[in-house]
Amino acid sequence: MKYLNAADVLPQELLVEVAQYADGKLLYIPSLSEKYAWGERNGSKQYYRERNQKMNELFQQGETLDNLAEIFCLSSETIRKIVKHKNLIK
Repeated sequence: MKYLNAADVLPQELLVEVAQYADGKLLYIPSLSEKYAWGERNGSKQYYRERNQKMNELFQQGETLDNLAEIFCLSSETIRKIVKHKNLIK
């Protein structure tokens, strides 16, 4: 993200008003466009949802935590947390 000089983009009267609050300081102005939750724009959220669902299905079919860890390249502890999150084991 490139920094802009506020004097180059804001009208003088708005610049004077903003300067009363943040004179000489760096100021970040967030985008007013639509916000997205984590992973919604790039598909990560859907990917992990589907992966975890597949993991739970395999566990319900009798796969062990160690086998699932090998299949999904995760630790057995991570697999246990994902499966437990779905209330499949206590």
